[in-house]
Amino acid sequence: MLLRRAALTVLLSLALPFTAQAQTVEAGGAKFETSADVAGQKLVLNGAGVRYRAVFKVYAAGLYLKAKADTPDAIIKMDGAKRVQIRMLRDVSGKDLGKAFTDAMQKNMLPEDRAKTINGIFKFGQIFADLKNAPSGSLIQVDFVPGTGSQVVFDGKAQGEVIKEAEFYNALLRIWVGEHPADDNLKDAWLGKGKGR
Repeated sequence: MLLRRAALTVLLSLALPFTAQAQTVEAGGAKFETSADVAGQKLVLNGAGVRYRAVFKVYAAGLYLKAKADTPDAIIKMDGAKRVQIRMLRDVSGKDLGKAFTDAMQKNMLPEDRAKTINGIFKFGQIFADLKNAPSGSLIQVDFVPGTGSQVVFDGKAQGEVIKEAEFYNALLRIWVGEHPADDNLKDAWLGKGKGR
């Protein structure tokens, strides 16, 4: 009986690391939980990958939705809370990062959304300019809550004011799943079609 209990204890201790591993996904060395809670809503990791510039890793990014989606249209049109989570993999100035994001949003923006997104894009860029620096290892989350809007969180601290227009968050998502994505491999990873390196 004692031997059986000891054997069971050993088996459980061996199983725990594998259980923990199953709850995260790795992209570029950054780990992403397979689920997240945003405003009391349980979300699942739709995909995670790495944004490269030339041969350099800039950041790893994951997308959380209420259910899995495998097309850009399904991601954009899905209701409920959403989260974009970014783990920086190199030091980037806040100004440069904000400019990269806002340029990509404008590049992928739908003409009919321009009037409703331009104010949010300006606020978003200003949030990053005010941050000064986004060092390697820092964590950025942009959460969307229906009826409330989008909130930028940097290393656990809310930044700036909530951007209320839902169209802004759609423009944000198009940075990675639009017609001209920041990184094709990252887009594929978010859509479940690749590992995103």
